[in-house]
Amino acid sequence: RRFAELCGSAYAVGVNSGTDALILALKALNIGEGDEVITVPNSFVTSAGCIALLGARPVFVDVGEDYNIDPALLEQAITPRTKALIPVHLTGRPADMDPIMAIAESHGLHVVEDCAQAVCAEYKGKRVGTFGKVGCFSLHPLKTLNACGDGGILTTDDEELYQRFRLLRNAG
Repeated sequence: RRFAELCGSAYAVGVNSGTDALILALKALNIGEGDEVITVPNSFVTSAGCIALLGARPVFVDVGEDYNIDPALLEQAITPRTKALIPVHLTGRPADMDPIMAIAESHGLHVVEDCAQAVCAEYKGKRVGTFGKVGCFSLHPLKTLNACGDGGILTTDDEELYQRFRLLRNAG
């Protein structure tokens, strides 16, 4: 509840890692075999690994000078198999969410924000993790907000997804 308030989202669900946050987000959105998910090549392996773990194919889009996904390159990577985008807010700097969200909306794609390195980062006065369908945070000891050991959090404004996250984190 307090993390949801911190981020400005309706709901937050704690999980054991940022990796599990990404996996559960994609699983709850029914991403799987044969699907494609667009992300960046310069993030920690989990950003792409969670896609592959579910049987989907990671599709890489290069980054701009801010090291975040370059929205100008997104549309050329979208195919009929693309189901979601994972922009990574790298080094505490938010991705350019306005064009990302517009592109996602025009193609009917889910946006799952990888906020592992961006707790409390803001884009135009709004906290990351609240633009897309889901925000995924890591509380790994090497992240900006950390726990003893590891931890992760999913944020969403969608009550149905919130309930699915609560079930999935406990083996369904």
